[in-house]
Amino acid sequence: MSSNGSRRRDITVADVAKAAQVSKAQAARALGNYGAVSQDVRERVLAAAEELDYRPNELARSMNTGKSHTIGVVVGDIENPHFGLATRGITDVAKKSGFHVILINTDEETAAEVEAVRVLLDKRVDGLIVAPASSVEIRHLQQVRESGRPLVLLDRKAGGLDVETFAVDTGDISYESTRYLLEAGHRRIAFVSTLKAAQPYNDGMELASSQISERVDGMLKAFEDHGLRHPAGLVRLNAGDAESIRKITRELLQGPDAATAIIASDGLIALSVVEGIQELGLSIPGDVSFLMYDDFAWTRLTTPPLTVIAQPVYEMGMAAANALIRQIEGRKAPTAAETLKARLVRRGSVGVPRAAETYNPPSSHQFTAS
Repeated sequence: MSSNGSRRRDITVADVAKAAQVSKAQAARALGNYGAVSQDVRERVLAAAEELDYRPNELARSMNTGKSHTIGVVVGDIENPHFGLATRGITDVAKKSGFHVILINTDEETAAEVEAVRVLLDKRVDGLIVAPASSVEIRHLQQVRESGRPLVLLDRKAGGLDVETFAVDTGDISYESTRYLLEAGHRRIAFVSTLKAAQPYNDGMELASSQISERVDGMLKAFEDHGLRHPAGLVRLNAGDAESIRKITRELLQGPDAATAIIASDGLIALSVVEGIQELGLSIPGDVSFLMYDDFAWTRLTTPPLTVIAQPVYEMGMAAANALIRQIEGRKAPTAAETLKARLVRRGSVGVPRAAETYNPPSSHQFTAS
């Protein structure tokens, strides 16, 4: 026997109107909180809705009011704890303000991001928060802006796009952290990023991500201010899955011109770099110094604890959500923009570089999780 007969029919506005003894139009206005309706009618309609356990049809309501109370969020990689924490900040603010969140992952592919934005607009979201995969290919974001739909950028900037952006300026902190390594004696400092590029990095190369561009520029400036030139081949892009990152790590740490320090651009890269270091039988910081972006709990549970560039990731997500909801509700922006700053947290993973001739024998002091 079919189970459809035992399933309760959805309660409609007409059912609520009949129970409250008002017209369907009056019930719709009271339930949707729009238009003119007396207090007596409103109370009767709401009481009937509660009694009948009425659940509104969100699509129909959005077509009537022009609002869906939903915001769309587009990020590059939900597996990355950086975006997980930022998304938590967004959803916490959205929930308190009565908004739902639709999250879409793009795998840092611009084509996927274009499609994600289209899908969210088709679903009539009230506004979008996007962490752009590219700071250059932004026509789809310009179209959102031109349509009048509220748009806020998260974590990355988009050149020439006049929208509120909540991101840490990582150029200065990259400069500071590189200078810290240089003052410890390091000269072969590697930087590893997931940023996709058609060719290996070379000096002067335009990088599609504002975030990675700032970090590389800050590192190169620190070298320049020390009267040094950053060694070729130590900025490594296209660090995709765990195996490719471990392969890059092996390439960086083997041979006579091995890197003496590695900077990982995010937590996922950091885990695989550390695995690669362990597989080579090397120790941190005895054989190679290590520094990473973002401060997660596990970075303090290793021996030694890791030196990190701590970013206000949760606060970044909160700020983006607050700004978007303010735009949706038509409120004015505050006169003073919120400043998001990163800081260098010095722990035990940076040391004096080892002498080149002592490289080959693996250290007996392994880097381990506590």
